[in-house]
Amino acid sequence: MLGSLITSKTRLKLLIKFFVSATSKGHLRGLADEFDESTNAIRKELNQLSEAGYLNKEQAQNRVVYRANTRHPLFGPLQQLIRTYLGMDDLVDQVLERAGDVHQVILVGAYAQGIEANHIDVVVVGDALNSAYLLQLADKTSTLINKTVTITFEKPVSKAQIIIYQKED
Repeated sequence: MLGSLITSKTRLKLLIKFFVSATSKGHLRGLADEFDESTNAIRKELNQLSEAGYLNKEQAQNRVVYRANTRHPLFGPLQQLIRTYLGMDDLVDQVLERAGDVHQVILVGAYAQGIEANHIDVVVVGDALNSAYLLQLADKTSTLINKTVTITFEKPVSKAQIIIYQKED
């Protein structure tokens, strides 16, 4: 669906990264490593999204850090579009509210590569997680969005991943 509207897989990955959760942030080299993409491809898309006002950038030590511009008039609709695309409209909020001490929520697999699929793989990392609740939530979400949702609890080893929530220290 969204893949035919946004043809750049790199741009789609960046939009997912920054608009699923408003707290997401990243810098050029870290994003290139996270997405297993070249820094030039990432830089091009970051510049275009920043110039259009969708991303803010700020200097932090010797890096430029990017995050979603939550004051942009299209932030809310774009965030909703991305969450709907992933089938995660309420999933992230519910996970954070009831799942325990969540440190990270990571999207892996096809969606992390910018490819639409019938299967969504999510990794939840944290302490004292309510795994029974999370697995039940995955089943309910699967039924609602007509896609298989798999939740695991160990950090992924694959390169293709998008951190959609990171607990602030």
